Amino acid sequence: MGTIRLTAAQAMVKWLSVQMVEAEPSGSEAVGHGAVSPSSSEAVGQPKLERYIDGMWAIFGHGNVAGIGEALHAYRDVFPTWRGQNEQTMAHAAIAYAKGMKRRRAMAVTSSIGPGSTNVVTAAALAHVNRLPLLIVAGDVFANRKPDPVLQQVEDFDDGTVSASDCFRPVSRYFDRITRPEHLLSALPRALRVMTDPANCGPATISFCQDVQAEAYDWPEAFFEPRVWHIRRPGPDAGELARAAAAIKGAKNPVIIAGGGVIYSGAEDVLGAFA
Repeated sequence: MGTIRLTAAQAMVKWLSVQMVEAEPSGSEAVGHGAVSPSSSEAVGQPKLERYIDGMWAIFGHGNVAGIGEALHAYRDVFPTWRGQNEQTMAHAAIAYAKGMKRRRAMAVTSSIGPGSTNVVTAAALAHVNRLPLLIVAGDVFANRKPDPVLQQVEDFDDGTVSASDCFRPVSRYFDRITRPEHLLSALPRALRVMTDPANCGPATISFCQDVQAEAYDWPEAFFEPRVWHIRRPGPDAGELARAAAAIKGAKNPVIIAGGGVIYSGAEDVLGAFA
């Protein structure tokens, strides 16, 4: 197996740039997740593929500029960066994009440590409650703890493992703190697995220690092969469907209140025809 030497931040951006999803839902989508080439997919007449994470919103500070900032600049031709002016508003913009794209596309946001990170918490709560995909890459303290405390570090004098990024735990569907480069090999797929799950969808937080962002590692080349994430469309339970049909038939003035799942699964026309 071949390897490629990159910093942890470069590896993250490179990996995100090749995560694909079908542009529109199809009834033939598989339950599992597979790795296929976008070019080979189009060649056999399969649905059009698009990048799932369509860029990253960023406000740079010392907690993310040297690692993530450098990586985003290096891959700017294939993975765009959008400059925010406030952490909360850029996260809300990313959430709005995901909702407008019917959860089939998403965006990432990155912030520095301390107050820069906590400014994103409100937006994370919004995405959590509404089950909207959002990838949060928050800068964190130095994993080696040699500079301690660092500028704007939120210190907990009773627990040396706590940082401001822990605020994301209650409002994240998935949370992981990266203290070694190779942690990304499992953390990133887990994050997107949550974000593309129709039931457990929501924000995924990668708390990225700032020294680790710039650490080099020999990554397996296979890690960067294009991968297609298939968003499941679970069918209705037959019993529930029968009871709903009976309730509608027995009602004098039936009213259908449809949730976002109808839109996210591409069933608007079917519901309209039924109504």
